[in-house]
Amino acid sequence: MDFSSDTGSLCARCKGRMWCGKDRCPLLVKFYAQTKAKPLIDSLHLEGSSPPSVFVGRFSYPKVYIGPMLPPQHGDTSLMDTPELWTGMSIDEIVDFRFQLVRGKFLNPVKNFDGKIIEQTREIALAEKSPDAELEFKKKPAGKLVMNDEIQPFGPSALLAKLDVGNVKFDKYIEKAFYDTDLKAREAVISLHERGVLVSKIQKAFSVGAFGVGKNRKFVPTRWSITAVDDTLGKNLMTYTRDYPLINEFRVYEHVQLDNRWLILMLPREWCYELIEAWYPNTIWNPAGRNIEIFSDHEFYDGRTTYADIGGCYYAARLATNELLNREKRQAGVVIMRETHPGYIMPVGVWNVREAVRAAVKNPPYRFATLQEALDFVGRRMDIPVSRWIEKSSILKDTMRQRKLVDFFMAKTT
Repeated sequence: MDFSSDTGSLCARCKGRMWCGKDRCPLLVKFYAQTKAKPLIDSLHLEGSSPPSVFVGRFSYPKVYIGPMLPPQHGDTSLMDTPELWTGMSIDEIVDFRFQLVRGKFLNPVKNFDGKIIEQTREIALAEKSPDAELEFKKKPAGKLVMNDEIQPFGPSALLAKLDVGNVKFDKYIEKAFYDTDLKAREAVISLHERGVLVSKIQKAFSVGAFGVGKNRKFVPTRWSITAVDDTLGKNLMTYTRDYPLINEFRVYEHVQLDNRWLILMLPREWCYELIEAWYPNTIWNPAGRNIEIFSDHEFYDGRTTYADIGGCYYAARLATNELLNREKRQAGVVIMRETHPGYIMPVGVWNVREAVRAAVKNPPYRFATLQEALDFVGRRMDIPVSRWIEKSSILKDTMRQRKLVDFFMAKTT
């Protein structure tokens, strides 16, 4: 994402004086990260230890650019591509180490798994620890820091001329699924999650076609694999959630991360789910706005059949809430409210949503006897008035209407 295109000549006139209203200049954050990393990658040759990390592009599908990502350092680099460990870090810290990941790439049909470079790229994706690797590029790595709301940021890239990978030990559970060519991809993803394999590791293996019936396997663009895994796991957990007894109270969980405030409201009713995002002016998706923009997507008990307009964030948050409900063996209606303030100066990926909601539901909830008490609390914790959240929420309006109907029938019978 090129931030200068969002604001035209304003950036050139401003020169970091924050005329855009953000807390920090996203261009300067990127510049400092690039300045630190450039001396380390100014070469046709790169040696280091992959976190492990690979990236599969989506442009020109069904031929896509595939390849490993490698920092110019050896040892345990797993932190660089394990977003489950990033909660509590600042955007500056994340950008600093993510920019050091240089992407080697080659164009390949998604159903082709032949060739040494392809085999070694898949080995990296399935590795348990950080394998050593050497990359030879056709040209020096170049390009801007890649940032997107769906994927984690990464640094410059270049076409690969040669790839050599040291000894690789696979994660034992992923290895078993990889060699089982009769196991369907969905079953592999669910089984690995149940065994405690990190979602980010499952997503990487999924993207390099490690799962599924042999003849059906193919490379999957990284952006698609992230949402596919979140969606698959969430849907599986929902089949159990719908059969559990209801919670017997109203709950609110809270978490603040990267200048995003999260409130997760759980209602004692049958399963339903909604994500509402409020983007302040001078944030990523509302850069020139004068008003707060609020978007929402929802589903009721039977789920949804269309892709959520909010995108991958919807499925990441749905997975995180169902993980909690399954641990407790309880069912609830869930409304997630997200306030994104100007300090969120650049997107860092869907992981931010999944891990923020996970972090929120690890905290003890605030408990209330009535919906009104819970909404009063929401009104005190959020900057946006609770009336606006209700206005944008299909589930809150449905819940309030249901309660009025119950009160009406109870009055008729007394």
